[in-house]
Amino acid sequence: MARSKPRRIMLFMFVIVVSIVLGGTFGVLTAYFRTTPDLADVRIHQNFTTHIFDVNGRLITDLFREHRVPVSIHDVPQHVRQAVIAIEDDRFYEHHGVNFYAFGRAIIVNLREQRFAQGGGTITMQLARNVFLTQDKTIVRKLEEFLWAWQIERKYSKEEILEAYLNEVHVGHGANGVEAAAQLYFGRSVNQLTLSEAAMIAGVIRWPVRYSPFNNPDIAVERRDFVLSRMQELGYITPQEAQQARAEELNLATRTGRVVNAPYFVDYIISELTPVFGEDRIFGGGLRIHTTLDLDMQKAAEEHLVNGLPRGGTDANGLLQPQGALITLDPRSGQIRSMVGGRGDDKFNRAVQALRSPGSAIKIFPYTAAIDKGITAADVYVDEPTEFVLSTGQRWSPQNYSGNFLGTMTIREAVERSNNIIAVKVVQELGYQTILDYGKRMGISTFVEQGRTNDLGLSPLALGGLTRGISPLELAAAYGILANQGIYVKPTAVLRVEDAFGNVLYRHQPQQTVVLNETTAYLMTDMLRGVIERGTGTNARIGRPAAGKTGTHQNYQDAWFVGYTPELVTAVWFGADIQERMVYSGVRYGSWNAATIWGHYMREVTRDLPASDFAKPDGLVENVSIDIKTGLLVPNNCNLPQDEVRLETFIRGTEPTAYSPRCSTR
Repeated sequence: MARSKPRRIMLFMFVIVVSIVLGGTFGVLTAYFRTTPDLADVRIHQNFTTHIFDVNGRLITDLFREHRVPVSIHDVPQHVRQAVIAIEDDRFYEHHGVNFYAFGRAIIVNLREQRFAQGGGTITMQLARNVFLTQDKTIVRKLEEFLWAWQIERKYSKEEILEAYLNEVHVGHGANGVEAAAQLYFGRSVNQLTLSEAAMIAGVIRWPVRYSPFNNPDIAVERRDFVLSRMQELGYITPQEAQQARAEELNLATRTGRVVNAPYFVDYIISELTPVFGEDRIFGGGLRIHTTLDLDMQKAAEEHLVNGLPRGGTDANGLLQPQGALITLDPRSGQIRSMVGGRGDDKFNRAVQALRSPGSAIKIFPYTAAIDKGITAADVYVDEPTEFVLSTGQRWSPQNYSGNFLGTMTIREAVERSNNIIAVKVVQELGYQTILDYGKRMGISTFVEQGRTNDLGLSPLALGGLTRGISPLELAAAYGILANQGIYVKPTAVLRVEDAFGNVLYRHQPQQTVVLNETTAYLMTDMLRGVIERGTGTNARIGRPAAGKTGTHQNYQDAWFVGYTPELVTAVWFGADIQERMVYSGVRYGSWNAATIWGHYMREVTRDLPASDFAKPDGLVENVSIDIKTGLLVPNNCNLPQDEVRLETFIRGTEPTAYSPRCSTR
């Protein structure tokens, strides 16, 4: 009896120890299973590459945080799926997320080698790790994989899991997923891969850096052959198919860098679409953004702008100065065909964001208002020294660019010569608010109407010395109204946005507004044609009907030319970011240089377009013979000098009815 007491004590202690161990184990397991993710949290989300295309369907660039091209499981050939399953998880269709046999084998290998030599992970576990967990090689992370894999298998079908995995896996060189891999390594889609190529891609998955055929072609071939052997062992392919695939030569695509065209335009697209779709979807939603840009025109715009700009020096930020911008619109649709926002790779898009004084390019607003109010191209004003009293009480005497005064001239001549005195007189005659209203009606949003410094004045509205300035985009759109028979079309850069599977998420609807009488628009165009044919813009001649206007701000700080054909309107601007007089190596630069850039560029982009003239509306009276010194009619038997007589066009009802008193009959 005495001996049985110690035994009972020992048994009691054993029971206690076992209870503690079992209780502890139960507690650990209970805690472990409590960490099982809720099915509602098991949502497979993958970032896919967004593609931006030009108006002809050519790739402009890709946007991504992870370069991944989505592909449906139905578009992945059977031999591609089998190659991946053979090398990554040959019991994929048999287990429920965890292959305990493979996991046990991996534990033995890892203990023997005292490191994580094998993971024993299934396709589902790899997907769990890549989508929901980290890449840490720890026991805790591995246990988490079990739970996530289990829940993934509960929520998704095997085909859905395999599709997600084939889109998720990293395949080297910044690419993810089998579709991106097919394009990267073989230059075609996954549904076009041969058996040999499929085995090559499947082999890359385990160790992309080592097995990449770009990095180690011999090792990649050995890996491919191993995959083919596994496929043969599993009965996926015959020995003959395996042999033929091994014999196939390695025919890789030429490796190219990421395509990045039109960087300023791409940034503009991102800024326009981010408020609609959000940044995550822009950079990871696999969107297909179809834009209005024409890559051929874009290339020409970049070349002609950069080649036409003077070379000054670099500023404190390392940017070459002066900078420039060029933007082209189709005035009929508002579609942006080219956009250059600078000569560097900075993020400041001068075509859209730079507000600069337009100089004489602003004169279309007072002259458009004048024509619309009944003033004609033949009305006569006097170019002479004139002193104006400003609203501040100050006296101001504007000067012409030439420094000379030419006396009597018509509105048409004033436009062609970009005469300052007459432009100021027109603004004074019509009133500040009238000119401002026409500018706003034509799409200018940056006028300053209040405050101590504002644009309600002669100099801002006649000569372009605005408080804030105008962007090239808005000024191009305003000139586009004249090209489009008085109709304003809001500029756009995006035609439509699709998701990764072609479903249309957004389609552009043009926004048009009639802002001018078509006869007013035509008459302004007719006068602006003279600017190019014989006025200040002769450097912009392109051998076909075109109209436009020069603009040089005071002290040569800004140079402009904005011009158009019936099909295209283009604004060219250049100037230093920190405004300075543009005199480089003793040479002064201004609007004549902008007109030269415009001419070279527009000649190239219209070369293959049939020449067309501006549409002529009803309501005009043409070929009216007038005396340019009086603006009055000239009879057939008038003996005025030939260079003082011109055939003029009028809006019906505004043509002169009296004859010039300077006519004397023979």
